[in-house]
Amino acid sequence: MLKSMNRIKEVLEEKGIKQKWLAEKLGKSYNMVNGYVQNRQQPKLGITNLAGTQS
Repeated sequence: MLKSMNRIKEVLEEKGIKQKWLAEKLGKSYNMVNGYVQNRQQPKLGITNLAGTQS
């Protein structure tokens, strides 16, 4: 079976974080974060680092 290539989606699920919450913390729209989660858009590296350190 192929491993998921969407780490953002995995982390949100693992930590029980909602896309809306992440969008607010990053100062991005819900639609932008949803694009990251659905692999339609790729975030800048700084955003992924910030998202990975939030709890």
